[in-house]
Amino acid sequence: MKIESTKKKVIVREYELETGKIQVYENYMVSIFDEGATLTLERAYQIIGISEIHFRDKNFGFISLRKNSFAIDPTIYNYLKQLDNLKAFAIVSVKEIDMHNFKIEKLFYKKPMKFFIEYDNALKWVKRRVNS
Repeated sequence: MKIESTKKKVIVREYELETGKIQVYENYMVSIFDEGATLTLERAYQIIGISEIHFRDKNFGFISLRKNSFAIDPTIYNYLKQLDNLKAFAIVSVKEIDMHNFKIEKLFYKKPMKFFIEYDNALKWVKRRVNS
């Protein structure tokens, strides 16, 4: 799995949360959660708050970079789909379990969501969706 992009992207801000880190770029966010973390609705509100700080009046995308295994409460997607300016949700992983989990997560999130093995492909897709 190719994690790092060949082109240098400028991080606007990086947040260290209890569950991992959130990197904010010009028009998208990247999450890298810690091994064994549990993403609850309460913790998702922190991420939604970060998106409101940086993307209040503009479209953005979200990339979940799944380097580690963690648990996610699928009801979080009911709240994420209410963010009208969230135009793309990408999951990046090479793990088969993540591919399986993606199919389940997609049932809860009815907006554009896609699974990628390579980060660069996810980034291109997210940028296309955000700019269209």
